Amino acid sequence: QVHLVESGGGSVQAGGSLRLSCAASAYTYSDYCMGWFRQAPGKEREAVALLSSTTTYYAASVQGRFTISLDNAKNTLYLLVNSLKLEDTAMYYCAASPKLVCSVSIGDYDYWGQGTQVTVSA
Repeated sequence: QVHLVESGGGSVQAGGSLRLSCAASAYTYSDYCMGWFRQAPGKEREAVALLSSTTTYYAASVQGRFTISLDNAKNTLYLLVNSLKLEDTAMYYCAASPKLVCSVSIGDYDYWGQGTQVTVSA
C-alpha cells in the first residue's frame, strides 16, 4: 500500500508559479511510476507529468513550463508549475503505478491522493 498526500495548491494569477508536493508513505523509486494528473470541471482526468526510473513524460500542454522531480530521502514527489495559464486551473492529483514504463492511462495507477486545487486567474 502506498498512501499519497498532496499539498501546495492555491490561487495564483496567470504567469505565476506554484510548487506542488506529494508525500508518499513508502515506496521504492525503482518499483513505481509516480505521476501528476489533473482534472478540470467537466473534463476527463489527464496525465500531466510522469516519472520513473525508465520514463519522464510531460503532456504537450505543459512541456517547458512544468517540471517533475523526486526527493528520495523525503519520499516526496514535486511538480513545479511555472508560467501558469487560465487553462491550468484544475484539481491536481498525485498517483502511483507499479509499472515502471509510465502510462498515461489512469486505470494503470493503483494509488491516488486526495488532490490539491490550482486556480489561475487573469
